[in-house]
Amino acid sequence: MSNNRIGEVTVIPLGGLGEIGKNMMVVEANNEILIVDAGVKFPEDELYGVDLVIPDISYLVKNKERIKGIVLTHGHEDHIGALPYVLKDIDAPVYGTKLTLGLLSGKLKSHNMLADTYLRHVYPGHSVEIGSFKVEFIRVNHSIADSCALAIHTPAGPLVYASDFKFDQTPIDGKMADIHKLAELGDEGVLALFSDSTNVEREGFTMSEREVGKTIEDSFVEATQKIFIASFASNIHRIQQVFDAAVKYDRKVALSGRSMINNVHIALELGYLNIPEGLLIDLKDINRLPDHKVVLLMTGSQGERMAALTRMARGDHHQISVEKGDTIVVSATAIPGNAKAVGRTINQLFKRGANVIYEALSGVHVSGHASQEELKLMLNLTRPKYFFPVHGEYRHLHLHAKLAQSVGIPKENIFIPDLGDRVTLSQDSGYINGSVQAGRVLIDGLGIGDVGSVVLRDRRLLSENGILMVVVTINKEGKVLAGPDIISRGFVYIRESGELINDATKQVEKALSECEDNNVTEWSTLKSKIRSALDSFLYNRIKRRPMILPIIMEV
Repeated sequence: MSNNRIGEVTVIPLGGLGEIGKNMMVVEANNEILIVDAGVKFPEDELYGVDLVIPDISYLVKNKERIKGIVLTHGHEDHIGALPYVLKDIDAPVYGTKLTLGLLSGKLKSHNMLADTYLRHVYPGHSVEIGSFKVEFIRVNHSIADSCALAIHTPAGPLVYASDFKFDQTPIDGKMADIHKLAELGDEGVLALFSDSTNVEREGFTMSEREVGKTIEDSFVEATQKIFIASFASNIHRIQQVFDAAVKYDRKVALSGRSMINNVHIALELGYLNIPEGLLIDLKDINRLPDHKVVLLMTGSQGERMAALTRMARGDHHQISVEKGDTIVVSATAIPGNAKAVGRTINQLFKRGANVIYEALSGVHVSGHASQEELKLMLNLTRPKYFFPVHGEYRHLHLHAKLAQSVGIPKENIFIPDLGDRVTLSQDSGYINGSVQAGRVLIDGLGIGDVGSVVLRDRRLLSENGILMVVVTINKEGKVLAGPDIISRGFVYIRESGELINDATKQVEKALSECEDNNVTEWSTLKSKIRSALDSFLYNRIKRRPMILPIIMEV
């Protein structure tokens, strides 16, 4: 239960602090709960085989009768991707702008959940009552259309949640951030600001999205063959600029990659894209046109293994091949953890003789996140009593805290809580008031949370050292009837390691013989003896420690 007094509000970060991804914030007041965003994080290298990481929502499940709604800032995966999993346990209405809910609807449909979810469309510049909370949706610029900061009005005062924003003075759709509303809130008195920390290391201002259009146009002017453009499928403004350039330079556009196809069709249906009739062609029709009349717009800007551009770089795409002289535009920056995969893809494309244009060489990508001067502007517009740097790794959060101090926010009024910390705020005080269960839940296939630290440890061992299986058949008295037989996977190639396997088999026979002499028939003891004998033998012999899996069958 909430223990908020009148004039207090409690915030609990469940994701998005100390990490890029799985953004989720809980706001509690008047014994009611409001959830802000529910995102995923993509797995890092040490999460072997895991598909997605989502926030631990144990606290929300225990308190689901108090949850009044879920509000969304925008439609990126790290803000909406966990909703199909969250909504399985929590039945709450979801509020967001048109494109955000359009993208979410596609996700819910694929999980067969759309019919059972209440989605409430809110226009930027409008507000909505959710329980005793009043939430205003304030337009900001970002790398996806329909992005909003939120002003959440609570008994203690308004909270401004500005995760993922920048101030673009020349946005593609002509819709500027609502600076006036942010200043108005600042005049009224903002209790706390939660602000995007992603680009806090960058000085100055983030460039306008319109700058990318110029680089894309330049690539069209110089290209003599096919043009491949890889971008985030959610960056609708970037995609529009590609279509505009294709019209101007008389090329047809084909789409490749499931998320690119889905997002373009959703954005077109909702009126966020303007694509003239006949411009878009099917991928299978591309070979009917001369190379200089073709543009392929695709996924793969992050080097994802199965994405369209990555498969073309490897040469195993079933419809399209990259040829010498083709132009490749990688219009994105590598998300933390993806740099190696992106670099590998770019190298493979160069090897195929393509002309590759990527961020390190040109203005082919601009960030959707605010740089230092815009972060200061957000602080100065809202003038909050308390400040929470969010959406960033720990170095970003601490640097943003210093930036806030430079514009006059007192150090004692800046919070960098751990996930799960309950931070209680009022006009008089702000303090950490205990904590709730928080962390990560791993999604692997259809399994939710069934991959834990033990499974990951085993996967790591298998990936590093391989496995050795020892199969033995015994009778009820513990006498060996068949075996031991040794099977190896990822350890040594048995056909070329006959002597090692023979000697290992003798070590197992010796251990089993000792057990038989001592009348040891307990399976767990037999397995332990086999494992111990093999482990020390193999380490002494070749300095390796594979996973050893004894399999005992009794007849």
